[in-house]
Amino acid sequence: MSGTDSKPAPSGPRAARKRRAIVEAARTLFLRDGFGVGMDAIAAEAGVSKVTVYNHFGSKEALFTAVVTGALDDALGGDDSSAALDRLADADDLRAALLEAARTWVGAVRANQDVAALRSLVATELHRFPQLAGAWREHGPAGHHPAVADALRALADQGRLRVPDLEVAVIQLYALLVFPHMVFGQYGADLDEELAERLLTSGVDMFLGTYGTRGAAGG
Repeated sequence: MSGTDSKPAPSGPRAARKRRAIVEAARTLFLRDGFGVGMDAIAAEAGVSKVTVYNHFGSKEALFTAVVTGALDDALGGDDSSAALDRLADADDLRAALLEAARTWVGAVRANQDVAALRSLVATELHRFPQLAGAWREHGPAGHHPAVADALRALADQGRLRVPDLEVAVIQLYALLVFPHMVFGQYGADLDEELAERLLTSGVDMFLGTYGTRGAAGG
């Protein structure tokens, strides 16, 4: 069922509350029952009609992508991480500010179990629902956490970073800071705090070594 994806999504505070309720309900049911869970069940869990679910998301694939993206946003520290990223543009010491943001980000990723569970769900369900991969790819790395992309773009505009390919830069930042914890955690082999800090510090230094300019460390 394609729903009403040709119409604009509802807006306003009441619509935002319903959208959050739908995403939270979908996350709960996807993790419990898999991608095969019905939209009727999701609507009932959220306390809305199925028409309302389709008005907001258009399809189950779009809803699933919103669930995964939301889980990544939560794991990236929510408001704390966004505030740390916002401070990068005004930081006198970019390395110190990026380390602060990275610690918030990585700490939240290590503490969030839904991201690992959703990754396992995608891997489990892909053979039955190959459209999940397409829904995920459509967002691209920058779309998974736009605050990271926006922060890198702002620093490049200031001349403090050289970012010829934003998509590659976002992936490489993820690879240096976040992916080790997601990969090891997936197999139940969490990295200890001391190694996590070494990875974080060296990852920030490698990233700035590739993308930093002479003004990257200072104002």
